[in-house]
Amino acid sequence: MIRTELSTLGEFGLIERINQQFTPTLPQTIKGIGDDAAVIDTGTDEYLLVSTDMLVEGVHFDLSYAPLKHLGYKAVAVNVSDIAAMNGTPRQITVSVGLSNRFSVEAIDELYAGIQAACEAYKVDLVGGDTSASRSGLVISVTAIGVVQKDKIAYRSGAKPNDIICVTGDLGASYMGLQLLEREKREFLENPDMQPQLEEKAYLVGRQLKPEARTDIVYELQDAGVVPTSMIDISDGLASEILHLCNQSGMGAQVFEENIPIADETFLTADEFKVSPLTIALNGGEDYELLFTIQQGDYEKIKNSPHISFVGFMTNDPQAVELVTKAGGRFPIQAQGWQHLNK
Repeated sequence: MIRTELSTLGEFGLIERINQQFTPTLPQTIKGIGDDAAVIDTGTDEYLLVSTDMLVEGVHFDLSYAPLKHLGYKAVAVNVSDIAAMNGTPRQITVSVGLSNRFSVEAIDELYAGIQAACEAYKVDLVGGDTSASRSGLVISVTAIGVVQKDKIAYRSGAKPNDIICVTGDLGASYMGLQLLEREKREFLENPDMQPQLEEKAYLVGRQLKPEARTDIVYELQDAGVVPTSMIDISDGLASEILHLCNQSGMGAQVFEENIPIADETFLTADEFKVSPLTIALNGGEDYELLFTIQQGDYEKIKNSPHISFVGFMTNDPQAVELVTKAGGRFPIQAQGWQHLNK
């Protein structure tokens, strides 16, 4: 038999391969695999949104520095982010966990305390889930359920030429927070008596351990009367996500380096680690900010928002997805984010 390694496909290639084998047959299935959430018609003026993400110990988190309470919160936030990326509002979640006997009852209480805190923060109900034994560490799978008005939904595929590309918050902070935590872990292994030196890096570490879904932006856009023409959350880095929007919309893009939002803390820490802040912003991932496009006419409605940066515009040349540097050079944007099936 011919054996094909998963690494030859990568995560997105595998998803596309699976997608090609399944065609929705029910009229209620409006959107299946391929966006931030599945879209289901309930026969009302709203669509139902459903999204699932899995966090696996040793792949997505390291319990040597990730507190269980923060981990529970993050597991919910990253799924709520997918609902927000459809311009939707989260309503319910289910949580399934795979556990080994190394975890105590008190440890699981701590994990679920984080889940409960996230439920309160995002106004969602925990309505079910499953528990199972695990021989390979802790596994957390969360399904988020939300709703969106049918005329307000934002897919990845709706961008048009000259639409303005928008980014919320700042980028690269989560990746730098991870680098700090990994460095502290290495130093601790060499010297167990050392004390962590992370007080001045609380923002970066917080962005890694306890990210927030940008549900606030959904409400802000709604209040401003703006419906994004396309939208995605930034889980794998700005470069990867802009390519998703371009590929699914059949568009090209120009993104201006000088407009990409990067926090001062990220700049300083990237310099400390001798890495490019721009590279981190483009490829770091796990920021869980929102990347979206708007019509030119909507710019005036949100131009003064302190939470939104306008980083570029869409073009009608799908072969040209480019970064425009401060010096005026143009370079193809390539996704170099983390490919966990290559590990």
